[in-house]
Amino acid sequence: MTDHLSFPTLLRMIDERSAAFRAAVAAAPSLDADVPSCPGWTLYDLANHLSEGDRFWAYIVLNTAPGDERPSKDGLPAPREREELITWLADSTEQLLAALREAGPDRGCWAWWEPLASPHTVAAVARRRVPESLIHTYDAQLASGTPQELPTTEAADAIEEFLATVCTGTVPWPGEPATMDYHAAEAGSWRQTVDAAGSRFTAAEAAESKPTAAIYCTASEMALLMYMRIPARSLRIEGDADLLQKLQDWG
Repeated sequence: MTDHLSFPTLLRMIDERSAAFRAAVAAAPSLDADVPSCPGWTLYDLANHLSEGDRFWAYIVLNTAPGDERPSKDGLPAPREREELITWLADSTEQLLAALREAGPDRGCWAWWEPLASPHTVAAVARRRVPESLIHTYDAQLASGTPQELPTTEAADAIEEFLATVCTGTVPWPGEPATMDYHAAEAGSWRQTVDAAGSRFTAAEAAESKPTAAIYCTASEMALLMYMRIPARSLRIEGDADLLQKLQDWG
């Protein structure tokens, strides 16, 4: 388990990863370059998606409350000329950061996830946007031919945030109860438990029983695995090797 990052740290990470994304866009051979990790998308599609998300959540944190209906995502498409697109991306990030600062970390807002491990707050939105920028920067670097290992601190928090926001819920697990341990060499360990009550996570070190399966890798590899950017076969897995695929298929 990792210590929760401060709100200012999350904002700084969004800013830094967004700048790295723009650098990858600037270095790419073309905005029409394919994004190998996002089949069917071009680099332009990826940039449009990230900027749309920044603007969407900027609106949400200032204009919604927990329990509201999902807001519309309609908005202007990003420009298709490279220099204008890079400026648009910077403006999108600044809109998000300005809205997060204005709202403050404790304000409640709409969110799509169950509020069991990640609350419906501005701080949780900021934490969710870090891996969005982190993983999509990796995608953009792949498209430009310059993929880089994820920064350890951001990757470690992305692992726990994924388990808290994406994987924690009350939808019943359709199979036999199971546990998956995720061991990131330089960042910590987590245990995901799935059963009829849904999915939840704890610190793996506190577990007294042997897991159904366990994965061992770096924090960067673990975060990329969780977002299905690298194959599981490239990593060390002990126990039931089919469990990970079942979890990914479960969604």
